[in-house]
Amino acid sequence: MSRKKKLTVLCSTLLLSSVFASPSMAAPNDKPVQAQSQEYAISGFISHAELSKKLMQIEKSSQGNVQVQVAGYSNLDREIYTATVGSGEKVILVQSEIHGNEKTGTAALLNLLQQLGSNSPEAKKIREEVTIVAMPMVNPDATELNRRGNDMSWSEVVTDFPQLASASPSWNYYTYTNQYWDYASNPGFDVNRDFNPDLDYVPQPEDFPSNSSNPGWYITPEAQTVRDVYKGLMSEFGKVDVFVDLHHQGEYFVEGTDDKVTLSISGDFVPDPDSEDGAKYREYADTYDGDFSKQLNVSVYNALQDRGDSPFDNITLYPQGLDLPGTALGSFALNGSGAVLFEVTGQTQSYGQKEKGRLIKAVEIGLYGIIDGVTSGDVYDINPNEYDEIPLTER
Repeated sequence: MSRKKKLTVLCSTLLLSSVFASPSMAAPNDKPVQAQSQEYAISGFISHAELSKKLMQIEKSSQGNVQVQVAGYSNLDREIYTATVGSGEKVILVQSEIHGNEKTGTAALLNLLQQLGSNSPEAKKIREEVTIVAMPMVNPDATELNRRGNDMSWSEVVTDFPQLASASPSWNYYTYTNQYWDYASNPGFDVNRDFNPDLDYVPQPEDFPSNSSNPGWYITPEAQTVRDVYKGLMSEFGKVDVFVDLHHQGEYFVEGTDDKVTLSISGDFVPDPDSEDGAKYREYADTYDGDFSKQLNVSVYNALQDRGDSPFDNITLYPQGLDLPGTALGSFALNGSGAVLFEVTGQTQSYGQKEKGRLIKAVEIGLYGIIDGVTSGDVYDINPNEYDEIPLTER
């Protein structure tokens, strides 16, 4: 695959001087989040058409420091972009909006791209040390519908993969109806359950309908595009050092307190292949690096704690002990990437623009913690055991 990427880089000076633009992997129990009864406007969040325009503007204003390409297309033929900044040997891949109702990550990525494409000394230094590939809004069809699942029917999957004609639809195929969405008449898939650690996997009927503790299938064009970008980076650089996935969750509390969580993070998506529980992933034991994922998460936590006594203190660990190889995070962690999950508080349909700027800023600060740590090398000196000292999330 040709180099379909664009990099995003950040440093403290850039972050502090930036002007923030105007939002889960899943709920912990993997069920659709139950939103509040009030429905909020999403007009303040960026649409796909606006994303396309904004990326072109950033590329132009960066004078070539940010390179934008079309990496692939959604099921409804909307562009899925990469924006690449930097030329360093360490590779950081960041994606947002794999769930279309989780929108702050896209705004944060656009802010970072604009800052890291500048000609400031800090931005230049970062670009020399790392290559950052941003994939904002990887599920644009879901974005336009402000929902979690993409816009794709099982019959379309069978058209693409005729060998599945005798198979039952995959477990992540949404056909329910509630107060917000009518998947029954407009079905779709949870794209973030369509990944497989075997990056060359071809769907087989015996692997359906499966369940959440088994790998996915790469049956959606959105997951295929992310997979292809990942494989392309591996081919070019030998490894994707860091993979970050930007999500939203419901509203939760810091364990043992009444403090509402601003952001939950995690580096735990599958059992360690060297453990008893992770025996089924033994073939990935030589590539999996759970300690590095922990170090990266600590770098996020520390960057936010450094803001002092503020809402940015309310950072927690997302529920641990997961086994989700069908997520991008689980699959790419098994392939050797240090993995970080961001779960911003509140789903768009139940949170709207409430405290939008603060939440976007929290994501930016956390991303800066990763980028600065990898750029300086400080992340490699973090004690992974500090990860277990981060407070847990509590319902």
